[in-house]
Amino acid sequence: MTASPLSLVTGGAGFIGSHVTDELIERGHRVIVLDDLSGGFRHNVNERADFVVGSITDAALIERLFSDHAFDYVFHLAAYAAEGLSHFIKRFNYENNLIGSVNLINASVNAGTVKRFVFTSSIAVYGPGQVPMREESVPEPEDPYGIAKYAVEQDLHCSLRLFGLPYTIFRPHNVYGERQHIGDRYRNVVGIFMNNIMKGQPLPVFGDGQQSRAFTYIGDIAPIIAESAQRPEAENQTFNIGADSTLTVMELAQAVAKAMGVKPDIQYLPARFEVKHAFSTHDKIRDVLGFKAATTIEEGLQRMAGHVLEQGPQTGQKFSHIEIMKNLPPHWLKD
Repeated sequence: MTASPLSLVTGGAGFIGSHVTDELIERGHRVIVLDDLSGGFRHNVNERADFVVGSITDAALIERLFSDHAFDYVFHLAAYAAEGLSHFIKRFNYENNLIGSVNLINASVNAGTVKRFVFTSSIAVYGPGQVPMREESVPEPEDPYGIAKYAVEQDLHCSLRLFGLPYTIFRPHNVYGERQHIGDRYRNVVGIFMNNIMKGQPLPVFGDGQQSRAFTYIGDIAPIIAESAQRPEAENQTFNIGADSTLTVMELAQAVAKAMGVKPDIQYLPARFEVKHAFSTHDKIRDVLGFKAATTIEEGLQRMAGHVLEQGPQTGQKFSHIEIMKNLPPHWLKD
């Protein structure tokens, strides 16, 4: 009788990680979740998973986990994914998104049992002026978050060549859906909009709201991420993953308000430094893994709206470790 594969999921109390954990368990994996609960919630973790509270920046903890468990697969989904804020929290960004990742890569190499290291990167690696973003494009990230993600990708390439650690890299974008931390004021615009509506507050829009993004429903991408570790054709490959259709931020505000059953109340804020247009092609993942995002924005927003209305608004904490105050958007300083 074949033993069930053992998988480590980092960030498994968070939004994407909890959905991937559910998918792995349905596929017969034994799962250990590692999360420091800085951006996720204990109730997100599947009851059939073993939960360890801790951070990927704790190298000693990572070493103990790999010493105690012979992991077959590592799904590295933990990150502090606030692109705009990353300019002002450089040290925090690199410690969490780069050094923490290196701790996991080191442990995976030393363990010698890991059959695949699955990493969720980001289309932030591409930078500006590359739309539609394609896997063969040369990344030119312009924010510290994208720089950190690209550095981890490069380290995985090195670790394959020198140590034989197989990987699969996904570059998702603008993912939304149930279990998202809607109280986080710095990231996840869909969640911010829905949370503000429930609190009777306007929808904050930076600049003219003509920034365009492809908003991706979690239920479309979690299954293929979970499945990829055991797909030979995904080994040592990098894939864009997400929705094909785009919306401007203003169009999104209208769509979110409709899903929540209200009229949009827009608060225009000064433009911030960000990529104006960010969306990617998905030909490669469609051809190699048969992936296609099937959920329309209307369907996805309705599902998420039903969930958040049942849960109620969330209160997020103001980030307390800003390292650079110069040019920080004033909106982020408000209580």
